[in-house]
Amino acid sequence: MKDQASVLRETDGEARKLARTLLRSARYAAIAVLDPGTGFPFASRVLLGTDIDGVPVILVSGLSTHTRALDADRRASLLTGEPGKGDPLAHPRLTTQCLAEPVERDSEVHARIRSRFLNRHAKAKLYIDFPDFRFFRLVPQSASLNGGFGRAYVLEGEDLTIRSPGNEAVAAQADAIVQELLARHPDLAARAAASLKAGNGDWRICGVDCAGFDLISGDLLLRCEFDAVAQTVEDVYSHISNMKYAIPEI
Repeated sequence: MKDQASVLRETDGEARKLARTLLRSARYAAIAVLDPGTGFPFASRVLLGTDIDGVPVILVSGLSTHTRALDADRRASLLTGEPGKGDPLAHPRLTTQCLAEPVERDSEVHARIRSRFLNRHAKAKLYIDFPDFRFFRLVPQSASLNGGFGRAYVLEGEDLTIRSPGNEAVAAQADAIVQELLARHPDLAARAAASLKAGNGDWRICGVDCAGFDLISGDLLLRCEFDAVAQTVEDVYSHISNMKYAIPEI
C-alpha cells in the first residue's frame, strides 16, 4: 500500500500570522472541556480577551459547568474564527489546546487582565467584580489551523504567545501609550481599519502589546500585527509609526 499523503502543509510565517490574528481578534470563542461528572467533552461559549503576552483570557462564573471542569482538569480547547458568506468550512478557523491557569484576585496580573478585558468588553463591568466571577489564563500548548480547504497546519504553543522583554513595561504604560498614539496619529485607528477592509465605523484602539494593537467598533474587533515583536516601549511607537506611513490615506 502507498503511504497516504499528509494533508498538512509546512508551517510558515504566513500561517503563524493568520493563527495569531484568528486568536487575538476573537471577542468570543467556543470552549471545550471535560465534564468532571461524566468525562464527556462539554462545549460552551465564552468571552475572550488576551493578556499582555498574547495568552487568551476568559472570565467565567463559578456556577458554570466549564468553570467546575477547569478546576478539576486544566485541559481545554478553544475554537476561534468566524464563518462568512458561502460554505462555512471554506473560512479560516483555529483550534487551540490550552492549559488553564486561575488568576488570583488582588494580584497585579488580575488588575492588568481586568483592565484589558474591559477595554474589549465594556458591558462586562456589570458583573466582572461579582465574587463568583474569575479569570483564567488559557496558556496555548499546541494549535491546529485550518486556513480553508487544503490549508491545514500544526502550530506550537510558542507560536501564539508574545515573548518580549518589553511586555511588563508596555503593560504598565498601556493607557499612556494609547493616549500618546492618539495625539501623534489621530487618524490611526480609522486608517488601520480601512486598510483591513473593515468599512466605516467609530474605530478606536482598545489594546496594545509588543506584537501589535487591537481596534474595536461596536461588536467588531480587528487585530493589527507588527512585522516583528517589539522589544521596548519605544519599539512599539516605532512599529506603529512605520505601519501608519505604509497605510494609504483614506
